[in-house]
Amino acid sequence: MPFPPGGNVDTLGRVLARQLEIQLGQPVVVDNRGGANGILGVDIVAKAIPDGYTLLDTSFSFVVNPSIYRKLPYDTERDFVPITNFALGLGYVLVSNPSSQVNSVKDLVAMAKKTSLRYSSPGIGNGQHLAGALLATKAGIELLHVPYKGGGPALTAALGGEVQLTFTAAAVGAPHIKSGKLKALGFSGASRLAALPDVPTIAEAGIPGFAYDSGWHGLFAPARTAPAIINRIYSEAAKAVQEPKVRELLVSGGYEPKADSPAEFAKVFRADIRKYRDIVKAARIEPQ
Repeated sequence: MPFPPGGNVDTLGRVLARQLEIQLGQPVVVDNRGGANGILGVDIVAKAIPDGYTLLDTSFSFVVNPSIYRKLPYDTERDFVPITNFALGLGYVLVSNPSSQVNSVKDLVAMAKKTSLRYSSPGIGNGQHLAGALLATKAGIELLHVPYKGGGPALTAALGGEVQLTFTAAAVGAPHIKSGKLKALGFSGASRLAALPDVPTIAEAGIPGFAYDSGWHGLFAPARTAPAIINRIYSEAAKAVQEPKVRELLVSGGYEPKADSPAEFAKVFRADIRKYRDIVKAARIEPQ
């Protein structure tokens, strides 16, 4: 898990791990190795023995990083085998700290034209960063991006008032919204989220045409892992996301349970590397 505990990638990964433990009859250890927008943890898997006992559970930020960083310690396409995309995020919830006095998307746009507003994310080039960049572009405003070392720290920054805004997964943000610690301004997806029916889409709330999903969560193995192992893990993951409790948690958190085959996911994976290269360019994010 190339992110710290507490974020949406970690939350979903732990749910999947617990179900896989039941199905496989052996422990599945979630090893959080956060840092550098996932690069540190990803590199550990790239250099692991390809025996099926070390896997990567990551978000689609994995395919964004080649466009964000000039040099990576691994080759994103050559050093990994895609297994499956077990969940597809329908969108993020845009939230504000109650002390910020940003109570709606229209407030956000108006205030951003008068003063600097800060939003947090798990790192440069991840989904929340790009969602904020797209929102700023669509609204004709500027927002100051403040990167953190994972989704948990980024959410904590919004809760503590270090930043005024953040985009969060519904499963992670909903408890704080319901307790009043965060205000939900809008949902980034194309339609309202069933788990938060009173929260309008960002398009409904004042930025027509805005729509942004939160990408896939997927499993990968080191290159040269035997096809039989890849297929076994895929089969178990596909079974896991259809378990009622797992499926219910995914759906209520704003995710669509998925389980594309390794061959199908490989096509999505490679297409997304090109897709997000174009998005990064459009957002005018300079490679580091």
